[in-house]
Amino acid sequence: MAETAIDYGAVFQALPGMVALLTPDLVYADVNEEFVRVSGRSREQLIGKYLFDVFPDNPNDPAATGMRNLEASLYRVLATGERDAMALQRYDVEDTARPGEWHERYWSPVNAPLLGPDGKVVLILHRVEEVTELIRARGGPSGNRGRARVLEAELYTRARELQELNERLRQAHSREREVALALQGAMLPAPRQVRRHRTAVRYRPAVGALNVCGDWYDLVDLVGGDRIGVAVGDVVGHGLEAAGVMGQLRSALSAASRVADGPAQALDVLGRYAHVIDGAESATAATTFIDCDRHLITYSSAGHPPPVLIHTDGRTEFLDQATDTPLDARPDPIPRPQAETTYAPGATLVLYTDGLIERRHEDIDKGLYRLADALRDHRDQDPETLADTVLSELLPHGGATDDTALIIVRL
Repeated sequence: MAETAIDYGAVFQALPGMVALLTPDLVYADVNEEFVRVSGRSREQLIGKYLFDVFPDNPNDPAATGMRNLEASLYRVLATGERDAMALQRYDVEDTARPGEWHERYWSPVNAPLLGPDGKVVLILHRVEEVTELIRARGGPSGNRGRARVLEAELYTRARELQELNERLRQAHSREREVALALQGAMLPAPRQVRRHRTAVRYRPAVGALNVCGDWYDLVDLVGGDRIGVAVGDVVGHGLEAAGVMGQLRSALSAASRVADGPAQALDVLGRYAHVIDGAESATAATTFIDCDRHLITYSSAGHPPPVLIHTDGRTEFLDQATDTPLDARPDPIPRPQAETTYAPGATLVLYTDGLIERRHEDIDKGLYRLADALRDHRDQDPETLADTVLSELLPHGGATDDTALIIVRL
């Protein structure tokens, strides 16, 4: 029998249940026939329209959270590139024929990403199961209707209790986040000039949860001529516990760098210190000593992504010739390697953490190539502008799922 081509457009329209395709800007790209029927909206009222313009929260009910919960789910999909199944949600949906009149609906949504060749989310498949009639059961005998009303009241009460619990958790989370951010600000050096060099630093927390204070950076003046030290590090985990570990490691490396013979010796000291700190397991760091008189960079890395040197001719050089294990990887530490490279005045040195380059389901080399391309294409920008450009081009829409620290020094 001859193979018959499948009309996937017709399949999409015939799918049981409400199904829509959303752009990364949460605009309807397409909907199936069931979505039109159940939602009570025509295709013209849906296609090309922003989802939350079509389905806003009920302004008459401040406790209505269905649409806000849906928005959070969709942004999680955009940020992580992974499917997100939501719990049963209660929505108030406005009657298009009677503006201002709202009807209670119960929908169970699932949001799944459709990825492009570059691994980025190009569409979101938004599937909704309509269970309002099941919850209400209004079409049955009177006894069933009574039990249905009791069940509906119980479900509604539980939903309200869950909403109140979520609100209390959100408030507690907000306070913890404020404490963590204040702690981070106290422990990380403020953006500043290092001697005569122009520098820019950026820190971007991950989306969702607390997700702050895992990454750190440092800029120090070194003794003996025109020398500076630039370092970054990454502590596994997030929140206040990670913030405490981060502060200890940053301070220890800052002190060690001022007396060490080179970056390898500074990381040797830091590794021994990390061995006695709970929570420092698998922490990484990279540090560079820059001799501005000799135009020489000496560097060493403890399991961290390599710094990048952008030469004045546009050539990008990854400083990856002295990479070793993370800080606390060996019970008995051995001397770490270090390497050197030269530069011409006007070159740019960039250190960063893995949140800038790593993406789920993607080889890390792709992220490194993206970073090198962005730095090469915009190397003539001043450090502050370049830092913003790099974050804009490399961080995913909606934010990254890991913290990101970035340091740029114009040499």
